[in-house]
Amino acid sequence: RWLQLGRRAALAAGALGAGSGAALYLSTPAFATELTLHSSHLPWSHNGWFSSLDAASVRRGYFVFKQVCAACHSMKFIAYRHLVGVCLTEEEAKAEAAEIQVQDGPDETGQMFERPGKLSDFFPNPYPNVEAAKAANGGAAPPDLSFIVAARHGGADYLFHLLTGYMDPPAGRLVGEGLYYNPYFPGGAIAMAQALYNEIIEYEDGTPATQSQLAKDVATFLTFTSEMEHDDRKRIALKVLPWTLVLVACSWFAKRHVFTYLKSRKIAYKNRPPRKFYT
Repeated sequence: RWLQLGRRAALAAGALGAGSGAALYLSTPAFATELTLHSSHLPWSHNGWFSSLDAASVRRGYFVFKQVCAACHSMKFIAYRHLVGVCLTEEEAKAEAAEIQVQDGPDETGQMFERPGKLSDFFPNPYPNVEAAKAANGGAAPPDLSFIVAARHGGADYLFHLLTGYMDPPAGRLVGEGLYYNPYFPGGAIAMAQALYNEIIEYEDGTPATQSQLAKDVATFLTFTSEMEHDDRKRIALKVLPWTLVLVACSWFAKRHVFTYLKSRKIAYKNRPPRKFYT
């Protein structure tokens, strides 16, 4: 019986593996037709099991987003309070929020009014609606960047290569009007022009603002916005893991204690003496 169950499990595993391989094979031509250069894996400092996000890089990335990316991209799910204790102090976050004007109301007279932003306010949208965003960007609305790292295959690796991968199209490759060649973008033609250049901004901490540094910092900041529980999750794991190991050890000991007599028992045939019949 156990042999039959093992054979069935092996057949099921083989069928699952064959089906997965076939699905991967069938999906490969779709990626090949896009002529997309896949991003390589980069040694991000926060990728380790027990590594946290680089707070200094997150802070620099916020200012890159504010001075470069925010002109076209929104982050409608991120509020200024989310930055407190991560890359800004509470006073700095309040000052950043106060720089924007938020429509609020109605007041006592039923009119809407403008007020300075507060910590509870979300990042402003550069366009009033999607149609305005399309009209200002050649028909392509810039995506919201709140969870862009989680929404793109490759995550931060993809964003870094996309931001630094602009180049002239190869010979024979035609790019439409208003589009730019980037081999990391599906299809190779992207409506967003190159946004990052060397020394386009100046970092307050004196870090050289090279193109790669700018891309690294803004990708780290977008990693934080996409996964704000990143550090908390790893911190909780450090507290839970030792107890998990203890529970595993206790479970193994209990299993040995319960099933030892079943594994060690022996079945012996006892020859009974013939029964005597009295007449």
